[in-house]
Amino acid sequence: MIRNALFRSARLLAFALAAAATPSAPAQDVAVPNSNLKVEGIPLIPAALAAQVALYTEFRPRSLATWHPVKRELVVATRATNTAQLFNVRSPLSPLVQITDYTEPVRFGTWWPTKPNVLVFARDAGGNEQGQIYRLDPGAKEALLLTDPARVNQPAAITRFRDRLLVTSTDVDKTSGPRENPTLDLMLVDPLAPEKAVKIATLPGTGWGDFSFSFDDRRLAMTEYKSITESYVWVMDVKTGERRRVLPAAGADAGKTIASTELNYSRDGKGVFLTTDRDGEFQRASYLDLESGRLESFGPSDRDVEQLALSPDGRTIAMVTNEAGVGVLRLYEADTRRELPKPDVPIGTVSGIQWHHDAGALAFVLNAAQSPGDVYVLDRASNAVARWTESKVEGLDASAFRSQQPIRWASFDGREITGFITRPPAKFAGRRPVMIQIHGGPEAQARPGFLGRWNYYVNELGVAIIEPNVRGSTGYGKTFVSLDNGMKREDSVRDIGALFDWIAAQNDLDPKRVVVAGGSYGGYMSLAVATTYPERIAGSIDVVGIANFVTFLERTESYRRDLRRVEYGDERDPKMREFLTRISPVNNAGKIARPLFVVHGRNDPRVPYTEAEQIVETVRKNGTPVWYLLAANEGHGFAKKENADFYFYATIRFLQETVLE
Repeated sequence: MIRNALFRSARLLAFALAAAATPSAPAQDVAVPNSNLKVEGIPLIPAALAAQVALYTEFRPRSLATWHPVKRELVVATRATNTAQLFNVRSPLSPLVQITDYTEPVRFGTWWPTKPNVLVFARDAGGNEQGQIYRLDPGAKEALLLTDPARVNQPAAITRFRDRLLVTSTDVDKTSGPRENPTLDLMLVDPLAPEKAVKIATLPGTGWGDFSFSFDDRRLAMTEYKSITESYVWVMDVKTGERRRVLPAAGADAGKTIASTELNYSRDGKGVFLTTDRDGEFQRASYLDLESGRLESFGPSDRDVEQLALSPDGRTIAMVTNEAGVGVLRLYEADTRRELPKPDVPIGTVSGIQWHHDAGALAFVLNAAQSPGDVYVLDRASNAVARWTESKVEGLDASAFRSQQPIRWASFDGREITGFITRPPAKFAGRRPVMIQIHGGPEAQARPGFLGRWNYYVNELGVAIIEPNVRGSTGYGKTFVSLDNGMKREDSVRDIGALFDWIAAQNDLDPKRVVVAGGSYGGYMSLAVATTYPERIAGSIDVVGIANFVTFLERTESYRRDLRRVEYGDERDPKMREFLTRISPVNNAGKIARPLFVVHGRNDPRVPYTEAEQIVETVRKNGTPVWYLLAANEGHGFAKKENADFYFYATIRFLQETVLE
């Protein structure tokens, strides 16, 4: 194994020297990174490799943006050339008609109800997440900016009368500086007359969401989010800005921590449909009577209801339940809470449910292992489901794509941890190398679905992919999601240590050829595994990951900081600061003994790119090989195809260098 690796390194060095000695070689023989990419330590990538994998870069899943306000037509988001843009879909499987065309991605947009040929959409710049809202008039070449460019502005809801857009707005550090106790403004904006925008409230903190107007637009229900296990439901008078907390009500449920979300005002204004874990481990669909405070739960009790949408006529509830990671669509009658016949949805995971304004149709996204995301529509009159988009897998046999299979193992404390494995096809003999892909969040969940570019690793390289749901993941109840909080952070890393034992016990997996990878919190996990179990991995990949918890908390955008302190700990507390300093990968980097690949976006507001700079500099000083890819026009992940493609090529080379013979 070592001999082969040395041979490959020598061969690549010779290739690089030959290419450098021949001026025309890089353009002809090498995949050249674009000018926005800073590339350090990454071997030259043969152009032949880029050509070989090209079909695996062309997947174009569709996501649902909105319904047309009058017609039975959809607006979907999918990649145009280099970025995601908005497209009109006028009927099932009809050609997509492009609406927007910008260098930056556009994923949210709606035809404005009071003037349906006007598009209102949102976008940021370079992945900085400093969202702005625009209006594009018919025939106009340039869009009109509707919001203050010095702030973060996000569309939050449309009034029931469909004449105003609720916009949330808060300061950013580059204009206001880092600050404690940030606030969030609520604005009512008429996109056709933005100069008449009205601020209806300034809310303490920035963790507010799930806004739902009453049917007469006089009241607004909303959630104050403290953490994934603690949130509060409020009702506000839109005219006066006065608000009261309704769940948990003042003095009620003393000592209990409750999380509630997915708010929907009932049509009579007397209550709110929502999900809450007040009475158990999981988010249950419930109806809250606003006068008495009585809470009535309905639907499944042993799994999370992760989406809840009341039809515009207030009579039907659509929900998506998380069933072993699969999103399942269910319908209920709002008045009686009686379950209605289940629609015949194709195999896959449902997400992104949206009702048409006439309440006669429900659109949703369906994702499956053999198909990128596509938009489907349920007709309520017939209960029939029709496919509206078809994101074809051109040039590849999608039926050959492998499906994830559930796995489970016992961790250090005997607790059962679960995840998914995608095994290579039978044509690959012997024990196969493994890539452990750890999700971010950490309040997220690895779920079965389309693997995208990862299909190349499995089908063409014979690499098995394991996606673990370590403690702290969602989908397993509120106790499990809190098991990694604060000073229990390293317990999730030990879950991966137990996974190594499980890998070693499998006859078809090679425990000596394991790469650990992850993005965001998963990037931290990858680094932490590299420092805790250096002898059990062949390499690690850190994508937009946390290297130093203290500097991360001090430098992340102020509007996010309090929410992250609840999860990771408050760096202002001396004991917690000492703990966070001790466990931070950058302070344990001397233990990283295997090659490291670090990927980051220069404009990342969540995990500043300085986290990447710290770990790269420190590990290099220790003599460990480091590959570094920094994109000047990206944020918390790569949204532009040309950048994502080069990252893909480099990852393949990294696997070839570390785990492939």
